Amino acid sequence: MRDDENAPISAQDAKELFAAFKAVPAIVLAVSGGPDSIALMWLMARWRRGLSSGPRLVAVTVDHGLRPEAAGEARDVKRLAKALDLPHRTVRWTGDKPRTGVPAAARAARYRLLAEAARTCGATHIFTAHTRDDQAETLLMRLLRGSGIAGLSAMTRESVRNGMVLARPLLDVPKSRLIATLNKAKVAFADDPTNRDLAFTRPRLRQLLPLIAAEGGDARGLARLASRLARANAAVEVLADGAERYLALLDGAATASGPMARDFDAKAFGAMPEEIQLRLLLRAINRFGHEGPAELGKAEALLAQLERSCSMKSEKGRQRSARVELKQTLAGALVTVRGGRIRIEPAPPRRGRTAGISGQGASLHEEGA
Repeated sequence: MRDDENAPISAQDAKELFAAFKAVPAIVLAVSGGPDSIALMWLMARWRRGLSSGPRLVAVTVDHGLRPEAAGEARDVKRLAKALDLPHRTVRWTGDKPRTGVPAAARAARYRLLAEAARTCGATHIFTAHTRDDQAETLLMRLLRGSGIAGLSAMTRESVRNGMVLARPLLDVPKSRLIATLNKAKVAFADDPTNRDLAFTRPRLRQLLPLIAAEGGDARGLARLASRLARANAAVEVLADGAERYLALLDGAATASGPMARDFDAKAFGAMPEEIQLRLLLRAINRFGHEGPAELGKAEALLAQLERSCSMKSEKGRQRSARVELKQTLAGALVTVRGGRIRIEPAPPRRGRTAGISGQGASLHEEGA
């Protein structure tokens, strides 16, 4: 695909963007009415018309019930979808809305509703219209939040969420090209004022991007950085996979590990690089915990406690015993050090506020916008 930031996306460009999805049976297109998602719908409809066979496309609009204009925007999307010969559905986020953390709650509701619509339509994939500009903003947001290497990898091109494949085929495409495409085709789109509402982090960062670009940190460079970090993160994940297998083979059948617990040798675990230790700890906590993904900072604090507990025992040269050296909870998982072993299992249900490091925040693997 040519690299002109202001050129409309051609039919050949679209063919390259969507070629990998030709054999998919059905795809839900998340279409809000803004320029990015309208361009995605228009481009995919044009691409599909050029195929003798291909996926069934279904446009879905989520009305979050947060703006009075949203219902009219959904109707506009429905009219355009009809003109493009695509079926369309509007789904609504109903019930009480949170007073704080609205963007995150709306995002979770959006993906849940899209997944429900996809299952109803018999689709296996959900397409969103995230662009290179969104990727750059996500990287900056996570950098300011203090994310780890996995979070700084920003959004992935494909992932699994709510049992569906979530794909972002426009992740390398600048927003300017999508707007140029719609302008050339004379296709109208909505302007969501919340995208400029400085009460939210992303719009504030959006205002800073031109200044950052003037210093050499434009969207292209930031997205490239996210891609490089994703490559490094994938390599570390392979190492973590190997470490996990090593611990399992080291213990053989002598451990109490099973579908409801993870148990491994503290000495072998302690000999591993800290980043690998952290990932293995988070994997086990997120698998057996019941309070959502563990916050990275709190997992780091727990790892430090594990290291102190195991090193204190080693320094004193005590023999292994049944005494508990550490017992701590995080994100609904109970982590225990006893007799030279680390065990992670579901924590008992809470009766109220109890001691621990429980809570949520920026997890190792964070989702995008």
